Amino acid sequence: MSELIGLAFAAFVVENIVLTQFLGICPFLGVSKKRSSALGMGIAVVFVIVLSSTITWLLYHFILDVLAITYMRTIVFILVIAALVQMVEIFLKKVSPALYKALGIYLPLITTNCAVLGVAIININEGHDFAQMLVYSTFISLGFLFVMYIFAMIREKLDFSPVPKAFKGTPIALIVAAILAMIFARFGGII
Repeated sequence: MSELIGLAFAAFVVENIVLTQFLGICPFLGVSKKRSSALGMGIAVVFVIVLSSTITWLLYHFILDVLAITYMRTIVFILVIAALVQMVEIFLKKVSPALYKALGIYLPLITTNCAVLGVAIININEGHDFAQMLVYSTFISLGFLFVMYIFAMIREKLDFSPVPKAFKGTPIALIVAAILAMIFARFGGII
């Protein structure tokens, strides 16, 4: 149990998918201007990462590995992720049209979000068993959501702050992201 707790903490903070592994930067920068859209995107990414990791882990271990066609994993993983994103898109369009519109182009971009594919591949490369895969996928995606929300809160405050004209918009956002990455990097010595 302590191994799973350590894995959860490492996935959430130390190995944060955005700030330490630099995966998923596109939605991180693109959808983090408002807390509501950041929260919606974060929840969608959590759902897609956990579900796609579970499905890809099962497919890899019970089909690809058994048939000795593990070289097909990237193609199979991308197909699974694309199908899940389509399901999320249809669901959001039906249930929350405002959030669907706020996420705009970034929702279909979850399909090509390297964080989703990266987590699925990391689970296989690290040799995680099913429980480890589930904990890692859940907490790495919750870490993504957490950082997205913090970043969105900071960006909302920056809109009303006296930022020099040259740094307004994306430049100050990148500076804030770098500072957040340095802060999260300091947690590496804990584990």
